[in-house]
Amino acid sequence: MKIGIYGGSFNPPHLGHMAAARAAVAALKLDKLVFVPAGDPPHKELAPGSPSPEKRLEMTAVAADNLLLPRVTEVWDVEVERQGKSFTSDTLAEASRRWPGDELWLLVGTDMFMTLPTWHEPERILKLAGVCAFARSLSDDRAELEAQKARLERDFGAKVELIAIPGLVEISSTRLRESLGRGEGAEFLAPAVYGFILRERLYGTNADLARLTIEDLRRVSWSMVKAKRLAHIRGTEETAAALARQWGAKEDVMRRAAILHDCTKYWTLEEHLALCDKYGEPLDDLERSAEKLLHAKSGAVLAKYVFGQEDAVAEAIRYHTTARANMSLEEKLLYLADYIEPNRDFPEVEELRELAFEDLDGAVAMGAWLSIQEMEERNRVVHHNTVEAYTYYTRGKRP
Repeated sequence: MKIGIYGGSFNPPHLGHMAAARAAVAALKLDKLVFVPAGDPPHKELAPGSPSPEKRLEMTAVAADNLLLPRVTEVWDVEVERQGKSFTSDTLAEASRRWPGDELWLLVGTDMFMTLPTWHEPERILKLAGVCAFARSLSDDRAELEAQKARLERDFGAKVELIAIPGLVEISSTRLRESLGRGEGAEFLAPAVYGFILRERLYGTNADLARLTIEDLRRVSWSMVKAKRLAHIRGTEETAAALARQWGAKEDVMRRAAILHDCTKYWTLEEHLALCDKYGEPLDDLERSAEKLLHAKSGAVLAKYVFGQEDAVAEAIRYHTTARANMSLEEKLLYLADYIEPNRDFPEVEELRELAFEDLDGAVAMGAWLSIQEMEERNRVVHHNTVEAYTYYTRGKRP
């Protein structure tokens, strides 16, 4: 296997880092790319007010996930867990033990590449791994890079590759941190990474989560889920907005409900229960044991008490998975938007999509019926709310 080791302070991980990672995967044909956030960088002091190593690790994990290379990228905490300075030679030695026999490549920017002979144990580094240097600035001098490549090959017997980065993003981490403190700089970050920064109030952002703009609410929500879920969330938002226009609901309300409807989708059972218990959210025995059901309840609680959303938003989220009898307009619309958004693909979906814009109650009844069928086919218990919704909207007759 060919493995890239990409270290750095990632303070924060920006679009330049992500572009470099993509370029390295493509140019070197890497099987795996491992982000390694530094715990205590040996070459510089972290700027005052920097996030903890643990928060930078979490933030880097969000950036790595948003590359949408799930079988390729991962984040390794070896330097965060290590005591003392995070020397690259020690990390590569640990990597060679973790992936014995695999081909290692150290990924570096041109500034670090030009100083590599002055690092701690450069001979050991260049024995353990090849070096891939990527230009991170339009002003990088190709002739200087080629000369450094020749020196490393001659003096150390190094294996060196030089690559360019398509879609180059020129931004220094120092300037970016300063911009974030002024409420600027979002354009240099993946939306989910910026959402993480807002959610954790890093770099002086001090966001009030209960008063976010819809754009920042979207970013924060995206920071809480796996990147593979974003297509579904975006699809649900646009479908909810279209249904709102069709049936006379407030589009802004439906967008906010859709943005937040899956924000706790990847929580553990313990996290769901802790939040629901904290705010007195009633749960039945089935809900207490089923994370698929719990994410609607914990999501509703989070929407109301953390993100300051109105009851119409929270209630729509609360019942978007099971439906219920006598639903509000907003509840019906989110339930159906989640069911029929463009990424959904099941035999009856086109019929349900058409029905949702023609006969709202009929569509809810059909959705409940399909859910009952699916659960019974899987030999799983059907939640009573779904059964009651089906009965309420059909009087017991199949839609």
